Amino acid sequence: MAKRRKSRAPRADLACARRVIEAEARAVAGLVDRIGPEFAQALRMLYACTGNVVTSGIGKAGIIARKISGTLASTGTPSLFLHPADAVHGDLGRVRAEDIVLILSYGGETSEVTRMLGQLEKMKVPVIAVTGNRDSTLARKAKVLVWMGEIDEVCPMGLAPSATTTAMLALGDALALAVLAMRQRAGRFGRDQFALYHPGGSLGRQLIRVETVMRRADDLPVARDNLTVREALARLRSMRRRSGAMCLVDGRRKLTGIFTDADLRRLIEAGDADPLDRPIAEVMTRSPKVVRVGDTAGDAIEIVNRYFIEELPVVDRRGRLVGLVDVQDLLATGVNL
Repeated sequence: MAKRRKSRAPRADLACARRVIEAEARAVAGLVDRIGPEFAQALRMLYACTGNVVTSGIGKAGIIARKISGTLASTGTPSLFLHPADAVHGDLGRVRAEDIVLILSYGGETSEVTRMLGQLEKMKVPVIAVTGNRDSTLARKAKVLVWMGEIDEVCPMGLAPSATTTAMLALGDALALAVLAMRQRAGRFGRDQFALYHPGGSLGRQLIRVETVMRRADDLPVARDNLTVREALARLRSMRRRSGAMCLVDGRRKLTGIFTDADLRRLIEAGDADPLDRPIAEVMTRSPKVVRVGDTAGDAIEIVNRYFIEELPVVDRRGRLVGLVDVQDLLATGVNL
């Protein structure tokens, strides 16, 4: 009985993969010249919206609309996603007069979308359209048209959404992040709000203020800079938490230096007769790297990684010591160093 030959997988088409990436890059680059007055009007509408920005789309465009809604919501613009099919079966009740509906559809004639448009018109809810068809129902009924231009799909059959959805995503990000920039300039959104909306992710953890993780009060290793090394070390005996460094301050509690385990080791290895009786001011590290009240865990991580250090004093705007951030404190928050 003849053996059946195993079918071989076709040769990997790397040329096709490269064409896809090049075509999608061209589609996105082509949008730059279309950022003009209509786009500016859309930005003003989104910025001034007192309700929700409701994003919508069907199929792959709907997936992009969901992502854009998430970006808007996480950067200070309240937003939700509404599926066009669900909308005409009762979910239009989610939409209020103060809302704006952002609809993505390259062709602009999807039946579920056009049915929804008629109802939104009756409800007097303004629509921003992102489409590649200026003559479509979506384009005609929208208050503002963000035109994508003509984009050919890069799918080998010319059918599967590819370059068009990539372009939609870029336009959506451009809208969301440009509105974010407007909010920042107006003092309406900053790192604190971003951290509030991202408490569970690594981004949010990096935006935690150093005050929330620093060692303070009885856990803060601190001594006066007019003591000997022996006297300063004695101050640490009652501490509940071990630290690899001690902060030194003057009579006004202004930070003057730091004394680390490595400094102590070097002092002992120097072979002086009574190394622990030397003034600590002579052997401490002056002008240490610091973070300030209001800085984030991300700021601390950047300094730790850049200078290969493990302890960072925290000072106020006058240079007075208020705490110490140990690398172990940063790791305990779950941030990536």
